Amino acid sequence: MPQMERFRSLLVLEDGLVFEGRSFGHAGEAIGEIVFNTSMTGYQEILTDPSYKGQIVVMTYPEIGNYGVNTEDVESSHPFVEGFVVRHYNPVPSNFRAREELGSYLKKNKILAIEGIDTRKLTRHLRDYGSKMGIISTKELNTKKLLREVRLAPKMVGRDLVKEVTCKRPYRWTKGVWSLSPRLRGGEGGIHVIAYDFGIKQNILRNLVDAGCHVTVVPASTPAEEVLKKRPDGVFLSNGPGDPEPVTYAVKTIRSLLGKVPLFGICLGHQLLGLALGGKTYKLKFGHHGGNQPVMDLTTRKVEITAQNHGFAVDTDSLKGKAELTHINLNDKTVEGMRLTDLPVFSVQYHPEASPGPHDAHYLFERFINLMKENRI
Repeated sequence: MPQMERFRSLLVLEDGLVFEGRSFGHAGEAIGEIVFNTSMTGYQEILTDPSYKGQIVVMTYPEIGNYGVNTEDVESSHPFVEGFVVRHYNPVPSNFRAREELGSYLKKNKILAIEGIDTRKLTRHLRDYGSKMGIISTKELNTKKLLREVRLAPKMVGRDLVKEVTCKRPYRWTKGVWSLSPRLRGGEGGIHVIAYDFGIKQNILRNLVDAGCHVTVVPASTPAEEVLKKRPDGVFLSNGPGDPEPVTYAVKTIRSLLGKVPLFGICLGHQLLGLALGGKTYKLKFGHHGGNQPVMDLTTRKVEITAQNHGFAVDTDSLKGKAELTHINLNDKTVEGMRLTDLPVFSVQYHPEASPGPHDAHYLFERFINLMKENRI
C-alpha cells in the first residue's frame, strides 16, 4: 500500500504541555478533550463510537494500524473522534479482512492523527492531573498561539453533544452480529424494541437483533407519547457523548416513560435514567476508557471484566431511596449499575456489547428480553 506523506505536527494541552510528532491523517487543526484508552485492539470501534464526539483519543497500546481497516468493524457511519494520538503507527496492515490502511481511512474522513509522541508520559499526565483540552495542528506550529486557541475552546461540561450525533429520522435495524460463519439471525421475532439514539453503537443493535428483537431506532428528541403510540415491548436508552445534564429533553422523556414500558439503559442512557429518577451526575477525573474495567455484580458477587467509555458518572448518594445499586467499579467504587425494585427498569454504565471486548456481560441483553416478556400486556 502507498506510503502517506507525513507532516510535522504538534499536540498542545491547555496546561501548557507540548508534544511534537508526525501526522498520519488529515492536515489542519483539531480541538477536543484528551482522554486515554487502554484497549490493546479495537481502534476501529473506538474511532467510530459516537460517544467520543468532542474528544481526542490517546491509545496506550504502542502499535496501532497493524491490522488496517475493514467494512464490518464499525459502530456508526463514520469516525466521530476529533483526533487520534498513538506512539507508533504501522502503515502496512497484515489482515485478510483489511480493505485499506488506517492513515488513508483517517485522511478520507478528515480526522487528524499524530504519531511518534511519548504516549506513556501523556497518559501518566492525564491520570495525575485529569483530562485536559488539547489541540492537534499541522498548519500552525507556534505553541503560544495554539495554547491561546485551546484555552478559549468550550469544555465538555455543559455541552449537549447528543444533538450532534443522533439520527435525523427513525429507521429499522435488522442486522445481527457479524460472523465468519453465516447463520440464521433473529430480528423478526415478536419482541419490538424502540431504541433512543443518543449516539448509539451499532453493535448494541446487532445484539438486540441476535436476541430475537425487531428494532426501531428513533432520534434523541422523540417525545415519549410518540414512542408509546407504537406500543413497543421495551425501550432502550443508548450510549452517547459528553455531559448528560444538558440533555434535558431526554431526561423529561425518560420520566414520561417510567412505569409505561420496560427500560434498559447503557452508559449515557444509564446516566440520563439516573437524572430522570432525581439523582445527580458528576465528571470523573479522567474517565473510564478501555476494555479492562473490573465490575462487581452486587447480587451475585461475581466480578465482570468490562469495556467502558465515559467521562461522567451517577452520584451514589443521590440514588438512595430512588434506585437500588446493582454493580460497582472495583477500581474507584463508582456506580456501574442500578435497577428499580417496583418497575421493570435497569441500567449499566459499562458496555456489554463491546466488540472487540470482554463477553462477561452479554447476559444483560437476555435479562432485558425476559423483562419485556414478563411485562407484556
